[in-house]
Amino acid sequence: MPETADPAPPRRRRSLPAKVLANTSVRLGGGFLCLLLLMALAAPWLGTIDPTEMDPSSGNLLPFTFGEFNSLSGETFHHFFLMGTDSLGRDIWSRTVYGARVSLVVGVAVSVVTLVLGLAIGLLAGYFRRLDGVVMRLMDGVMAIPGILFAVSLVAMFGGSMATVILAITVPEIPRVARLVRSVVLSVREEPYVEAAIALDTPTWKLMLRHILPNAVAPLVIQATYVCAAAILVEAILSFLGVGLPAETATWGNIMAEGRAQFNQFPHNVLFPGVLLALTVLSINMLGDGLRDTLDPKFNKRGE
Repeated sequence: MPETADPAPPRRRRSLPAKVLANTSVRLGGGFLCLLLLMALAAPWLGTIDPTEMDPSSGNLLPFTFGEFNSLSGETFHHFFLMGTDSLGRDIWSRTVYGARVSLVVGVAVSVVTLVLGLAIGLLAGYFRRLDGVVMRLMDGVMAIPGILFAVSLVAMFGGSMATVILAITVPEIPRVARLVRSVVLSVREEPYVEAAIALDTPTWKLMLRHILPNAVAPLVIQATYVCAAAILVEAILSFLGVGLPAETATWGNIMAEGRAQFNQFPHNVLFPGVLLALTVLSINMLGDGLRDTLDPKFNKRGE
């Protein structure tokens, strides 16, 4: 009798965390964001000079300059200016490091608030048919207003505080999340297991938490990365236009706004925070694309 070949061993399926970490976009984007987070947490140690300290006699120093810094408090010391100084003699490196804190706080806060409110509105609109028309027309009305225009108007009315900036960026993002959750609810509620749960008189809150909400987790995680990137970018735009956080606050937008008048002579005032802003937004988008590739079922089938 001819010998039969041994059957191939069954292919071992990788766990979801392993699939996520195996994605190159997730590793690159997540790695840079981890470094940025560590830099923001270590700002008091990395930023060796107070970001608000000024020395007009040391204004517009070029990067990689070793010079003398005379603080307004009367203290004098020698310092290595890695990124140079602005026109007021403030250390750009220290201001850039502390600006990372503001960007991350705004991005994370806007993402969390947007997801919570958008999830609640989307669940209600998708599950209760009577609310759907009214809520969605309200969301369409909010989406019709340009986000930047709405943010500028709100900050102009209530002042440039951290809470106002977060609120101004959050409101235009809520309809997008709400519509995403609503579309998931409308598709899931027609599934047989959901109809069976309804037939068994399952409480509405339990039906949403156990059967509907888990199907919206993956799209929400992906959407959160895009909201975070957009929030960081909009905050920088508002500060650059002078309608965001106060000018003395170390944010990437404020640093670039202060240096734009002398960009031709001293481009480093805008270059360093601008590059870091671009890399941060790019990394968050790469992380979102990688999560989409692994969490979205359509992309998930390609890697199996």
